[in-house]
Amino acid sequence: MRLRRTIDFLLYQWLGVETLNQRERFSDHSRETFDAVLDTCERIAREKYAPFNRLVDTQEPQFDGQKVILPQATHDAHAAYVESGMLSAAQDYDLNGMQLPYVVEAAANAFFACASVSIGSHMLTAGNAGLLLVHGTDKQKEVFANNEFSGRWAGTMCLSEPQAGSSLSDITTRATPDTDSTLGDWQNDALGPRYRLKGNKMWISSGDHELTENIVHLVLAKIPDESGKLIPGTRGISLFIVPKKMVNERAQLTGERNDVALAGLNHKLGWRGTTNTLLNFGEGQFKPGGQGGAVGYLVGKPGDGLRCMFHMMNKARIGVGTAATMLGLAGYYASLEYAQNRPQGRLMGASGKDAAQPQVRIIEHTDVKRMLLAQKAYCEGALAMELYCARLVDEEMTGDASSANEARLLLEVLMPIAKSWPSEWCLEANSLAIQIHGGYGYTRDFPVEQYWRDNRLNMIHEGTHGIQAADLLGRKVLMEGGKAWQLLRDRMHACSKQAAQHEALKAFAIELNQAIELVHQATLAAWANGNPQEALANAVPYMQAFGHMVIAWLWLDIAAKNIALQAINTPSTSYFYHYELPKIGAWLKVVHARDMTCALMREEDF
Repeated sequence: MRLRRTIDFLLYQWLGVETLNQRERFSDHSRETFDAVLDTCERIAREKYAPFNRLVDTQEPQFDGQKVILPQATHDAHAAYVESGMLSAAQDYDLNGMQLPYVVEAAANAFFACASVSIGSHMLTAGNAGLLLVHGTDKQKEVFANNEFSGRWAGTMCLSEPQAGSSLSDITTRATPDTDSTLGDWQNDALGPRYRLKGNKMWISSGDHELTENIVHLVLAKIPDESGKLIPGTRGISLFIVPKKMVNERAQLTGERNDVALAGLNHKLGWRGTTNTLLNFGEGQFKPGGQGGAVGYLVGKPGDGLRCMFHMMNKARIGVGTAATMLGLAGYYASLEYAQNRPQGRLMGASGKDAAQPQVRIIEHTDVKRMLLAQKAYCEGALAMELYCARLVDEEMTGDASSANEARLLLEVLMPIAKSWPSEWCLEANSLAIQIHGGYGYTRDFPVEQYWRDNRLNMIHEGTHGIQAADLLGRKVLMEGGKAWQLLRDRMHACSKQAAQHEALKAFAIELNQAIELVHQATLAAWANGNPQEALANAVPYMQAFGHMVIAWLWLDIAAKNIALQAINTPSTSYFYHYELPKIGAWLKVVHARDMTCALMREEDF
């Protein structure tokens, strides 16, 4: 109920999501239909996900030599999710979708992440199918995307390789045209230009399982040039549909396995309920059409693979940020309940502690209040940011030309923060939740240790902290002559101007303006001599300051809305401005100075 109240406030009172119903795409909807979706997802998460969060953590996926074995609870949860229609919730009616605003879909999916992120993420299937709707042929949409949205098939993203994690320019999976004319049910060009792929892909979430009758892999690979060599860098990367089981143009399984084999399961610190795999493509374990090489169908143009794949990235990064947020909130709720019920120690009185007095609940201790308030400020602030970004996705899709372009720019500059900030600070919230539990928090008798383990992965998912920081300072704040950064500053200054009209918020409005100016001056100073090595030497501290500025802005906006609604003001705004926002000065000091302490370290110095 606590989470639902928070989501309802953010959606309806703060973001005004009901106004979207005035747009043609969402005109069939109302507050009632949005609430019905939220009710359904909340119920499924409560009944099918939450009770089995520990079970899927301890009963990890196993490979018996033929198939991956998952607990029955995972099958039941997946079936309930598919039946809910959430895989295609934001899609068109002719795709059996609901044409829900993406912001409502994101809010509804938050319940599952809070209940058990480990049972399995459906984000990849929906993202895979969504990419094909944009870049696939009509037949690829009909055969692959439609069957993923229905839940009949699942989807993955196959980017990284054992020797090339984030460095996609170094992938070596190769794709050569398949010229075999053998007549087979799948051996025609109806599904797109046909290639044979050979290579290895690593860290593939949901890369193999029995939850669906087929798995559709989207695979990045390089097409050799006329001399048989792979083109260096990213411009030679293409994208291919590689089904686990062969299908024909009528979306029927042909009974033949594609040459995609499970090479091993990765056993991780967290997310243990989700299969994570190493896949071999084209190593001859299976030979579709009597020859080796995994059959893949080209998506888009040759060499256009990264552009196609990055179509998924905004929603994928919002999804990762939301997962981190909800794990943080799960830990906050658990530690709040524990603090409200755990007696320990006594309060200090004028004459010291009286051992004859009964113990007090630990929530009465100031430091425990501090830790609870920090969790609340981090996690609810992060949730506001993720829903704000999801609302921008709707604006980019359905707003007028000017509003859509502004939404695009804001999403560009906010995406590194939407992914990275929750993955750092909601992880810190999980650490504080363990601290509140004391020694018990370190045991499996309480759930907070699992929340921390599950959340630690999100700092790596969809690009590490360092990659996001370099993207923010090296590209996003500079793009289109700094237009996106200027637009964000304008939005934040407008908020501070409005908040300053309320006496209780005047000081915060001034502090926000000061923070904006500090970040802006640090941005200019970082690039003062145009040297990327110096500018990006402290990109991560820059991103940390930038993220705190964004969250401070959102908390001030929420506080102003609370006052306008004559609601009790949340203490989270006060906490964030008193305890968190002042940190940006230290972070930005090294950015402004272009400090090279870390960059100039020699290997022998370590």
